[in-house]
Amino acid sequence: MSPIRVLFATVLVSYLLISCTPTTSSQQNTQETPTISTPTKSRTAPTTIHSTPTDVATTTPHLAPQHYTAHVLLVGGNRPDDLVFDRKGHLLFSNPHNGTINRLNADGSVTVLLNGLNAPEGLVVLSDGTLIIAEQGFNRILMMGPDALSPRVLRQLPGIPSTAHCKDGVDGIAFDETTNTLIIPDSPGGEVYRLSLDGKALTPLATGIVRPVGAAVDVQGNIYITDECGGALWRITPAGQKTHFGNFGMLDDVSIDNNGNILVTDLDPTIHALIRFNLVTGVRETLASKGYIEPQGLVLDQRGNIFVADDFADIIVEYTPT
Repeated sequence: MSPIRVLFATVLVSYLLISCTPTTSSQQNTQETPTISTPTKSRTAPTTIHSTPTDVATTTPHLAPQHYTAHVLLVGGNRPDDLVFDRKGHLLFSNPHNGTINRLNADGSVTVLLNGLNAPEGLVVLSDGTLIIAEQGFNRILMMGPDALSPRVLRQLPGIPSTAHCKDGVDGIAFDETTNTLIIPDSPGGEVYRLSLDGKALTPLATGIVRPVGAAVDVQGNIYITDECGGALWRITPAGQKTHFGNFGMLDDVSIDNNGNILVTDLDPTIHALIRFNLVTGVRETLASKGYIEPQGLVLDQRGNIFVADDFADIIVEYTPT
């Protein structure tokens, strides 16, 4: 990593930890609430952690934590993008810039698990340890069993990626525990699919989304899709009904907290924030923004800790409820 990039990363960490100010509004994020900050820390020894937030409660959004402590887990030299936990509780992240899948160890070191991929993005870990990878460069889904040495193609997606604006290949993906299937936003085609774990059945769920890039599923089977180039969040019910939530910037990833709130990362240059959205009241809160350039990867553990990756700021941050 160049001296300039090292200096930038150091300044960035200091800036992020000086102030992390949540804001609240039903339409725009304007009202200030208390500041939160902490020093950098290493990950503690891993515990068993769910890789997706699909087992959380969805009836108490008003009970969500109001204060978080920020811990920088990784900075500089790794370009982390999408995040997921493995079965042992290790945090995995993709690096689309050098084509790798990596593991963040408890001591802060990084282990390369897989390389040679064409812009890997979204990640899912199944209960048996199988790793599912969204390979953006080829717009396809890969599968790698727990004992496999290399991944295999699970499914080539219909969309045709290009260098045109908003036409990059597949980005985020999700696992739907209610149906034991994968949710695949086919980003260049503007469609969302349900994919069987054997890769044979690809079922259309929604069309007409500008650029669907992130997915999450709640315990009722409702699917939440971020539309990066449409400035929106979509909900797709098990019956197929679509609901549009607009007035966002450029949403990337999406997750669901332990109280049923929707968390999203918004990488719009004027926003660059982690946002919490209460579907019941419509209130949107900016949980963190300072220090980010393009916050992308987002995952929660079962204790409610939030993990955010920003590949341009070259950082992974953990937010712990206090």
